Amino acid sequence: MKRHLLTIALCAAVSAGAQAQTAGGGISAQMLQQLKQSYQETPSDKAIRNAIGSNDIRALALNQDNLKAMDTHFSIRVDSKGITDQKSSGRCWLFTGLNIMRAKAIAKYDLPTFEFSQNYLFFYDQLEKANLFLQGMIDTADKAIDDQMVSWLFQHPLSDGGTFCGVADLAMKYGLVPKDVMPETNSSDNTSRMASLISEKLREFGLELRDMKGKRAADIQAKKTEQLQTIYRMLALNLGVPPTEFDFTRRNAKGEPVEVEHHTPMTFLQKYGDTGLLTNYVMLMNDPTREYYKTYQINYDRHTYDGKDWTYLNLPIDEIKEMAIASLKDNTAMYFSCDVGKFANNQRGLLDINNYDYGSLMGTTFGMDKKQRIQTFQSMSSHAITLMAVDLDQSGKPTKWMVENSWGPASGYQGHLIMTDEWFNEYMFRLVVETKYVPARLQEMFKQKPTLLPAWDPMFAEED
Repeated sequence: MKRHLLTIALCAAVSAGAQAQTAGGGISAQMLQQLKQSYQETPSDKAIRNAIGSNDIRALALNQDNLKAMDTHFSIRVDSKGITDQKSSGRCWLFTGLNIMRAKAIAKYDLPTFEFSQNYLFFYDQLEKANLFLQGMIDTADKAIDDQMVSWLFQHPLSDGGTFCGVADLAMKYGLVPKDVMPETNSSDNTSRMASLISEKLREFGLELRDMKGKRAADIQAKKTEQLQTIYRMLALNLGVPPTEFDFTRRNAKGEPVEVEHHTPMTFLQKYGDTGLLTNYVMLMNDPTREYYKTYQINYDRHTYDGKDWTYLNLPIDEIKEMAIASLKDNTAMYFSCDVGKFANNQRGLLDINNYDYGSLMGTTFGMDKKQRIQTFQSMSSHAITLMAVDLDQSGKPTKWMVENSWGPASGYQGHLIMTDEWFNEYMFRLVVETKYVPARLQEMFKQKPTLLPAWDPMFAEED
């Protein structure tokens, strides 16, 4: 009987709460009073509030039961030499793409620690993206300035983020050079100030091009070329002038000089890089919001105007794992992207969904699955890293994975991140693999006409 009366009282309270809203759905004084009364600070709540008041939430939510010794053994691992550092820039996509080629060059020529120049390709990335924006202004000049595509372009005139497709298009167009031929500068290590200034200039130029609507196409293109001259000068002042030829002293694993070679960026690509970037690789995605075994293309998600919007095949996570394992068994690392900030213990270098117990700390639950997180923009691909190790159990199933990061050797586990297989399932998004590791039936699927997604789709997110 008492339970029945309590139920009636609770239902009445809920009903009253519903009526407490204002007519427009706002918080009324009555609703606010109800919200205040719902929080009865217990001694444990007060202790938590005091703790949060002077501590990082992550530190308080750290799951002490998950701090046992971390297993760093991997049954399959691709060797690498030296951890790179993108500093305060969003160029993870570029570092990762070059690290894939770097590993192959080191193995093929028995090189010591070696890096391609990230700054060299970054120069052309920024120049090409500036042209992509300006040409976009020309192409959409007949649309209103508040059109969704025009608005999106003005919101995104320039970015230092990107994807593997940018590495492929840029390297095949401009070649590669070793790092000491075009080293980093303060502006390449710290891109925000330069990007802000160039973005402002591009928006100004975009308005100028829109004002030329109706004029001769040749005159509009001449104006765009003039504008790009200004951008080129700004890039040269910040990043240096890209070399057109250079000498490279090849050394063996002991650091001893073997041969002095003369190169152009294209001949260096042909010898030390990968000339099959545009033909021998495919991008795979695990996006449970869309139909599997279909290809998708993101509009305007490219680095060069004359490049191709990146296309991916959407697959269940287990099929992606099979290709990743096949590549690693063949001593070939891969371009891998994920939502790296979720449940990351950066001090240990461990990505594990059990690292933090936010639910117990906040007295609630966080119950969205991967599909729901994507749909609500709670989770998306945020960082590109090099997948280079997996640990398999006796039945051949993965238990954990390891990636080579580009945040310097002091970050994480000796410059690496270790992720549990459960974390991989929830926060892995993209994998780029060589076609030889892709089953024929899946390769055939890339021949289908891809579904075109808008530039503002959640999957557009660039890795940085």
